[in-house]
Amino acid sequence: MKRKEILNRWDIKKSEELYGVNNWGRDYFTISETGELIINPFTEEKGGVSLIDIIQGVEDRGFDMPVLLRFENILDEQISYLNNAFNNAIESLEYKGSYRGVYPIKVNQQQQVVHEIAKFGQRYHHGFEVGSKAELIAVMTEMKDKEANIICNGYKDSEFIDLGLYAIKMGYNLFFVIEMPGEVELILDRGKLLGVQPNIGVRIKLSTKAGGHWTESGGDRSIFGLNMSQVIEILDYLKEKGMLSCLKLMHYHLGSQIPNIRDIRVAVLEAARVYAELVKEGAPMGYLDLGGGLAVDYDGSNTNFTSSRNYNVDEYCIDVIEAVMSVMDNDDIDHPIIITESGRAIVAYYSVLVFNVLDVTKFEQYDIPEELPEETPENIKNLFEVYKNVSVKNLQESYNDALYYRDLIKDMFNHSNISLRERALSEKIYWDLIYRVSGELHKLKFIPPELIDLDDALADIYYCNFSLFQSIPDSWAIDQLFPIVPIHRLNEEPTRNAVIADITCDCDGEINKFIDLHDVKKTLPLHELRTSEDYYIGTFLVGAYQETLGDLHNLFGDTNVVSIRLDGKGSYEFINEIQGDTVEDVLSYVEYNTKDLRASFRENAETAVKAGLITAKERKSIMESFEAGLRGYTYYER
Repeated sequence: MKRKEILNRWDIKKSEELYGVNNWGRDYFTISETGELIINPFTEEKGGVSLIDIIQGVEDRGFDMPVLLRFENILDEQISYLNNAFNNAIESLEYKGSYRGVYPIKVNQQQQVVHEIAKFGQRYHHGFEVGSKAELIAVMTEMKDKEANIICNGYKDSEFIDLGLYAIKMGYNLFFVIEMPGEVELILDRGKLLGVQPNIGVRIKLSTKAGGHWTESGGDRSIFGLNMSQVIEILDYLKEKGMLSCLKLMHYHLGSQIPNIRDIRVAVLEAARVYAELVKEGAPMGYLDLGGGLAVDYDGSNTNFTSSRNYNVDEYCIDVIEAVMSVMDNDDIDHPIIITESGRAIVAYYSVLVFNVLDVTKFEQYDIPEELPEETPENIKNLFEVYKNVSVKNLQESYNDALYYRDLIKDMFNHSNISLRERALSEKIYWDLIYRVSGELHKLKFIPPELIDLDDALADIYYCNFSLFQSIPDSWAIDQLFPIVPIHRLNEEPTRNAVIADITCDCDGEINKFIDLHDVKKTLPLHELRTSEDYYIGTFLVGAYQETLGDLHNLFGDTNVVSIRLDGKGSYEFINEIQGDTVEDVLSYVEYNTKDLRASFRENAETAVKAGLITAKERKSIMESFEAGLRGYTYYER
């Protein structure tokens, strides 16, 4: 074999680099020598399992794609990782307080997720943050650890407050965080009525603002929290009522997915100063809640780009502890118990959405005749001449001429001056011309700006069996980037550049932005489809927010969900299976009574029998098909 052929041969290292697996995967995901994506939450190399093997097991058990895979071991590992990182920072810096994390269940409220966080977090006394009565009830049901904290944010009516007060009475370490000045009076009144002294915190508005998607969560104009004047009013009110002893916690929230560590450190310093002043005012305090913000490096670039972060978890913990210590030591104040509300960083890695490709529309070169018929319209002949004369020396000129003649030809068609066949011929010539121009660009030392994105115009469309709006809505709503990777055939070179379309009939149901170390790619390299062989693609780091935010666009419901536990020896077991929504389920969500639907359709079918349009036997088959449709998965079934 020639040396050049050896150098150009594809291998898994090229796939690792192309898809950035080693950059964003946090060592949980690697590629095997056989080109399959491996999941391994363990340090032992032998503990990994092939995702394609898991998918085969899912389908053998009768589940269709798409499927959301939840990996229990990863959730356990992420909770341990965060708590150990804080504990290591506390020990190395000789911090006198401790760390008590809480998980904000709005990030993913699914019962199984909350149950497992309560179970795995118990050894660290890892608690929960809630923002509604429903969330509080879920936590009071799942959490057994009375040393863990429950942080109650959000608007609170008397029922919400009573539930929290009863939780305190039952031994839970629960805090009501004041978001609005009027809440404190209601909390004290309900506490007096029920004979329970509440634990109170105040949420402050910092002047510090962070970059990223959620920059409006912080700053003076944040919609949540108290300004400094309101904090003083609450302090004075508590003193007046002789209840200052209730004030034990200070909280702020800078935003989610904060990419720049500098913003985090500046916010912690400002918050610590306010905390110190509350102690000087006589409040017992003891807890400093820094809110969320710990980012996930979705693109693996380790930068302050919106979908990344320029720090790791260890650096985050060190910076937080150092900032708090510097303020407390300066004012000779006891080090507080530090709380963070990290949700995304805990659950993002936990879930993987896997779907199959249903079809593809790809750009292919056409057979263009050597010469055009004499009667061909002049503008099509002119376009043909441009096509024949494309060269490295005239690429931009050829491209501009092609655009010019294409517009003229479209105008001729709109005015009935050419036929549909003639317009089709012109389109073949145009796209072949564009393909030829694109193929020569690599020979240029400088590519004109108009031609830089030409390859993207030639991208294939891979039609995939999922709903963007249901399963990864942040990709649509805020241009969140998620790692998207074929889960097999990674020892083969991907020869097609593609965008991904879902199966909703919506032009927004498309993914055309993909992770890249240096920028955002507009296409994703994928493999050529093979006849009678499924091609599977995974979307990774989707555990945070996506399940809760998903909607019923086109009435595509929840996907099948399978929870997996790996044993560390290369084997795994299915520990929980949740069947995705049926058509009947999603219709009921939008207020259809399925009994009425059946009756109405049966009546319509009988009317067709009476009209002689169908036979009675055909009515039976039609009703069976209708029933099968109601019971079926909302996604494409085999």
